[in-house]
Formats: sequence, structure tokens, C-alpha cells
Amino acid sequence: MIDLDMIFTKWCPRLLSILRIVTAFLFMQHGAQKLFGVLVVPSKTAVELFSLMGLAGVLEFFGGLLILLGLFTRPVAFILSGQMAVAYFMAHAPKGFWPVVNKGELAALYCFLFLYLLAAGGGPWSLDYLRKKRS
Repeated sequence: MIDLDMIFTKWCPRLLSILRIVTAFLFMQHGAQKLFGVLVVPSKTAVELFSLMGLAGVLEFFGGLLILLGLFTRPVAFILSGQMAVAYFMAHAPKGFWPVVNKGELAALYCFLFLYLLAAGGGPWSLDYLRKKRS
């Protein structure tokens, strides 16, 4: 008989790494839109770098890259979680209480995903894990 608990226990850390990688890959696309004007409808262009949206783009793209690599996962996740909380309350919450109405469900989800990565770390498939293993 298959011991599902053993399989889940074995794969749980690996799935943490996969969750981190997929989240970062998707998150970086938002930064790429803001910084480079790619992956957007033709009428939109890149934002000014020295603006609030420019800062958001830098955090999303380069913070996402660090999360993707699993490098400094916990401190970067803390910063990105805060950024998403600020984005939610500045841009979405004023438009209505419910996230599905104010279109803030993605910001809220990213906020809590990064909060989870703050607590859980990068997982075994991360540069943080390799750095820790060496020392």
C-alpha cells in the first residue's frame, strides 16, 4: 500500500521551492511591464524610473529575481509582502471593501505568499539553502 504521508513529507520542501519559483516568475512580469514596457497592450509604455510606480517596478522585477533564485529569500519576501500590502491599501482598497470588486485579490495573494516565504524560507532548491549548507 502507498504511504501518502511519506510521499507528502518528502515532497513538501520541494513544493515550497516550486511555489517560490512560480510566484517569482509571475511577479517579475509585473515589474517587466512597469520598467521595460513589455508584456503590455501597445498603448502603454514603461513608467518613469524615479516615481512610485518606478520603485514598484524595481522591487517587483529585481526582488522577484532574488526570490526566483532563492537568494536572501526571507528579507526580500518581507519587503515584497510590505510592498503588496501598501499597493493593496493605496490602489485597491479605496475602490471598495471586497478584493474581487476592487481588483486587489492579486495584491492580497502576493502579500500573503511573500509573508509565507518570509516564514518558510526558500526551500531546498534555493541559493540560500546552498549558502547555508556550505557554512
